[in-house]
Parts: sequence; C-alpha cells; structure tokens
Amino acid sequence: MSLTTAAPRATRRPASNRLRSVLWAEWVKLRTVRGWIIALILGAAAMFAFCSLVANGPSTGTIGLRTVVPTGPGGAGVADTYEFVHRSLTGDGTITVRITALTSVTSTAQANVQGSLASSHPGLVAWAKAGLLLTPSTRQGSDYAAVMATGSHGIRFQYDYTHDAGGPGGTVTKATPRWVRLARSGDTITGYTSADGHRWTKVGSTRLSGLSATVQVGMFVTSPVAFRNSAASPTLATGTFDQITVNGSPADTSSWRGQDIGDAKTSFYPTLAAGSYHHSGSALVLSGSGDIAPAVVAGLAGTHTASSSLSFGLIVGLLVVIVVASMFVTSEYRRGLIRTTFSAIPARGRDLAAKGLVLGALAFVLSAVVTAVAVPLGQHLLRSHGNYVFPASTFTQARIVFGASALVGISAIIVTALAAIVRRPAAAITAGVGVILLPFIVASAAGGGIADWLLRLTPAAGLSMLQALTHYQQVSYAYTLTNGYYPLSPLAGFAVLCGYALVALTAATVLLDRRDA
Repeated sequence: MSLTTAAPRATRRPASNRLRSVLWAEWVKLRTVRGWIIALILGAAAMFAFCSLVANGPSTGTIGLRTVVPTGPGGAGVADTYEFVHRSLTGDGTITVRITALTSVTSTAQANVQGSLASSHPGLVAWAKAGLLLTPSTRQGSDYAAVMATGSHGIRFQYDYTHDAGGPGGTVTKATPRWVRLARSGDTITGYTSADGHRWTKVGSTRLSGLSATVQVGMFVTSPVAFRNSAASPTLATGTFDQITVNGSPADTSSWRGQDIGDAKTSFYPTLAAGSYHHSGSALVLSGSGDIAPAVVAGLAGTHTASSSLSFGLIVGLLVVIVVASMFVTSEYRRGLIRTTFSAIPARGRDLAAKGLVLGALAFVLSAVVTAVAVPLGQHLLRSHGNYVFPASTFTQARIVFGASALVGISAIIVTALAAIVRRPAAAITAGVGVILLPFIVASAAGGGIADWLLRLTPAAGLSMLQALTHYQQVSYAYTLTNGYYPLSPLAGFAVLCGYALVALTAATVLLDRRDA
C-alpha cells in the first residue's frame, strides 16, 4: 500500500495585508477627517484662483503696446525679419549667386536695450545668414525655402522656419567664396552649393505644397541676437553677392526690389537697425538684422506660454498638499494609533505606500480638474489682454495638465515618506517645503547656473513637464527658466521626480522596520 502525501495548501495572505484592503483602510482614514478633505478642496480652489489671477494680470494693452509675433505655416509663432532683394519668378527655374563676404556687428549697449550702429563692435555671430530665398509672398510667416552661408555653421538649407539641413562647413571670405543655388521644379525646391561654381553639391530639398505659379526669389541677409550673460544684444550682418544668374543668364538687379521684411518697431524680436542694400560695382551688398527661424522668446514684450499662469497656483497647491500629507501621517504617531495600524498591517512599507498612493491619487485628481480648466482659461485671459501666447498642440496642453497634476500627486507621496521618517508635523512640513518648494522658489529667483542645477537634481525637475516651447538647435538662445525653458526634457524631469519618491519611500520603509512604532 502506498501513502500519498497531500501538498500543503498555500498560505493565503491575510485580508488586512492585501494592497487593496490596505488602500481602502487608508482611504477611510483620510476621508474620516473632514478637515483634510476640506483643506485639499480649498487648496484646489486657491490653486485655481491664483492661476486665474496671474493670467488676468499682465496686459500689453494698458501701456499702448501689442506684441506682434508672425504665424508660420504650421500655426506656430516665428521670427521673420530680414533684408530681401528679390524679383518675380514664374514657373520652374534656378537662381545662382556667389557670396564673397559675410560680416556682422553687435550692439555694445546695455543688454536687452535697443542699440544703434554707433554703439557696436565687429563680431560675426554663429547664425548670421546670407543667401538665396524663395517664397510665394513677402508677408511675414509665409512658406519659404532658402540656401545660405552662416557665421559658423557652414552652408545650410532651411525651410518653413523649423527645418534645417547642413551642408559643407567653413566660413565665407573673399579668399574662400561660396556659390549657392536654388532650383524650383513644380512644388519642389532644392538647394545646392559649390566651392568653385562648377561642381555642385546638394544641400537639401523640400516640397512646398500649393506653391503658386509666380514666386519671389532673391538674396537675403539677417542676423539674430548675441548673448552676454544670458541677455540678448541685437546684431546686424552684411553680405556681399556677385555673379548673379537666373535660369543660367546674368541678371540685371537694377530693377529688383529691395524690401526690409518685418517692422522693427512692432516686432518682439530685437533688431539693431533697419535693413538696407546698395550696389558696389558689379556686387550687391545687403545688410539685415533679425532672424528667419522659430520664435523661441517667452516672457519678453508680452509673450507667454500655455503654462505661464500655473507657477503661483502650483506653489499654493503644493503647500496645501505638504501640510495635509504631513498631518495625515504624523497624526497617528501623535495619538498613538500607529501601533494599532501596524498590528493590523504588519507590512509597514505596504501601509506607508498605501498612504502615499491614496493621498497622491486624490491630490492628482483635484489638480487635474483645476489645471484642465486653468490652462485654456489662462490662455484666453492672456490673449484678451493683448498678450501673445505661443500656440501649443493638444498633446502639449494635455501633457502640461498631466505634468502639473503628477507633480502635486507625487509630491504628496514624497512628503508622506518624509513625515514617516521625522514623525513630527512641524518637522515634516519643514522637510516638505525644503525638499519640494524651496528648490523651485530659489530656481525661479536666482536663475542662471543655480536654477539649471536645481532643475536637474531636485524634485523641481518635475517642472519640466510644464515645458511648452521647443528647443531648436538652429536657434542660438538663452534657453533658461526665465524664458520658459527647462534643462531636462519632460520625460527626464518626470523620471527624476519619480526617483525621489522611490528613494523617499524606500528610506522610510527601512526606518519603519527598524524602529519601534
């Protein structure tokens, strides 16, 4: 006779230790104290009020100014200011020119103050541009394709403001001139370059959909701002062109039209002087100031982003969450109830995680409701007061709403862990303010390298989820917090914030297991 030994039945986890049960228990605790729920709701209301007040405050109309930011083909704001000497071209064709010089001067006046040629010094900026441009219209923001020499980025083919393709390097001088060519075939525009006028290299090509039969083609020059200590100084570039041909035949430029594209008086983009051109023997000399590129300036002359109105509201919301999270944890220690909790739920780390998740989820939901309304409302209020708000896609606005809400929710988890470590309400609140709010406040006030490091290495990195503007490699600019930029990408900043939550929970769990209740 054989004996059969039954396998032991798996021990079921006590119901009180299951995460779902623990979450429910912590939710009951939270909602039982009505003062905490009321505080969170009032905090959300205050958050919304501050967002609305900030958006309703700035007004360019009250001082008689209105910022003009041209709208590009994709609906985004663009910088479109340059000197253009052009003629009409009907149908297919090519235009070729030799560039023999490209120089520029920079204002020596106080940074961010309109300079003059009388107060300037020589110095070629990296993205000074001189070359050929084709566009259906000279209206700012129109489609275009251009091939150009630059200050220090070699030959480039750029089109519709955001697109850039690199060609051969080198700087244009009298000893090392560069030939450039634009060729149109239907809607397709192709840019070429040559070092000798015989052997040609393709730089780039694009299709400008719906291009009209007659377009404007010609030479252009422009020069963007230079930066000293993150402050902008306007510049003026001068380019010299000769050996100009259209469809293979020498061109008589005496009848071509010279036009200064963009009004420096109303443009948000700093310029040093109005554009100009003149003939010098067989050469044509153009001078221009400004840029043809995506608009990347925020916070200057009444420009704002989709998230501009959120900062102060977030500070208020975070402060309320820090206080409630601190009280939610420390009140059990103060009243001696933590022993009862740990007796019912021996897995102390699971209980702490449940506290953070419950409070964080509630804070996230309330913040999401607020920001989902505050973001579009803030843009409406800013525009109604004559301010310019950089367009943001639906995805970007959704990411801003999620990011702001996640920042509040995950901060609640971090403070919950800090409160479990220090156990006292005053100490927990102080720790929460020091870890969550202080880096953001200091970064906003200090700027520069201090802000850069704080926004990389502290929970304030999560603010990068509010990024509403794009950093373009072909635009030299001070991409700082003051101007609406963060040093980390939204995903990287979110990862840093989540990393702090994980570290805080881990440290608190270790201490909870080692210490008496």
